[in-house]
Amino acid sequence: MTIMPDLVTGEALHRIVERVPVFTWILDDDGITRWANARWRREIDDDPVGHRWTRNLIAADTATVDDAWRRGVASGDGLALTTTLIARDGKTRRIGVRIRRDTDARWIAIATDDEAQLRAETARDASRAEFDVLTNAMPQMVWATRPDGHHDYYNAQWYRFTGVPEGTTDGEGWSNMFHPDDQDRAWSRWRHSLSTGEPYEIEYRLRHRSGGYRWVLGRALPVRGEDGAITRWIGTCTDIDSAKRAAEQNEILSRELSHRIKNIFAVISGLVRMSARRMPAMRDFADDLAGRIAALGTAHDLARPHSERSRPSVGDATLHTVLCELLSPYAAEQWRVSGDDVAIDDRGATPIALVFHELATNAAKYGALSTPDGTLTIETSVSGEDLTIAWRETGGPAIGAVPEATGFGTRLAALSIEQQLGGTIERDWRAEGLSVTIGLTRGSLVRDG
Repeated sequence: MTIMPDLVTGEALHRIVERVPVFTWILDDDGITRWANARWRREIDDDPVGHRWTRNLIAADTATVDDAWRRGVASGDGLALTTTLIARDGKTRRIGVRIRRDTDARWIAIATDDEAQLRAETARDASRAEFDVLTNAMPQMVWATRPDGHHDYYNAQWYRFTGVPEGTTDGEGWSNMFHPDDQDRAWSRWRHSLSTGEPYEIEYRLRHRSGGYRWVLGRALPVRGEDGAITRWIGTCTDIDSAKRAAEQNEILSRELSHRIKNIFAVISGLVRMSARRMPAMRDFADDLAGRIAALGTAHDLARPHSERSRPSVGDATLHTVLCELLSPYAAEQWRVSGDDVAIDDRGATPIALVFHELATNAAKYGALSTPDGTLTIETSVSGEDLTIAWRETGGPAIGAVPEATGFGTRLAALSIEQQLGGTIERDWRAEGLSVTIGLTRGSLVRDG
């Protein structure tokens, strides 16, 4: 048996490697053993040099390991696997093998038969297999990165959507997949998440296999270890192109419809003023009526459904400002808004406007605002972060019974107050008039709440 210490650089290093309690050996590109440490010689093969190391494997593993070895040499990546050795005493033992290139023609192999480590490696392999199955079964594109943001995993949906060869978008290769107009924005948001650990979420256009671009929603969350440090990022891309285009079409139709409704208000107002010119005695009445019609147009624009782009800008408005704007078309002596006022912006203005515009319209048709003697009060009260809005009608037509059918207004209120703002709404059909109590948090009415 020939031992070749010159293959292990430095006499001190040679002595260390010779005595380590794991199997260690050196191979050439052909898989021929050039050197093996004491434990390998003592327990596995007392004369390994000049022979293929796989001669010590069980027959069932030899062909598989040889094939993996050839592929590892060709790629330069070496190999990592679990296999079964036949020891000198004839007994078999499972070992985990790691072989990595040391120089152009030399490879260093390390193996351990530690059961705990083998179980951990087996568990990791099983987890990775389960992860692959799970992500490939998902309709979304799934990707993963190292803690520094280096992309090293994509599921089958990614390659199916993009049509690119496997591996070509690893690292920063995926930046070329963004629409040119979205690259700076997407990368800026991604770098922010990497530096802060905050979740990543953004909409951008991704190149499709057809050559065009489709809108997707990109999201990612960090995976943290026991010490809190980020170990991986797991992300998804969801194709939202059809939904986004449908939303844009709906937005165009909504704006066109709103524009036509406002034109109707303007036409009616113009007709009223034209009629008043022929009857000067009615001018004051006509001016007042035209003003109320204009206020209805303003209330309509505030209360209609909005997209992010069409939301009305309410600036530093308050809840009372919005409520008074909505009630301005009705006789001022019949309604009153009082109590604690709170800030509101476009996040809260639209759902609040939808509900109170509907309540005011019903009050004008059936309730307190439908008769000259009816009155409406809206009182707001704040306790800490809790906000209560009390709507009270009196003096209108008497209510004989609670309505049995649930109308559009009820469903609209549930959508706006309960789902959009996370609040509560209760109705009390009193004989003297409808009473509505709405519970919210102050923060639900503003974007930074």
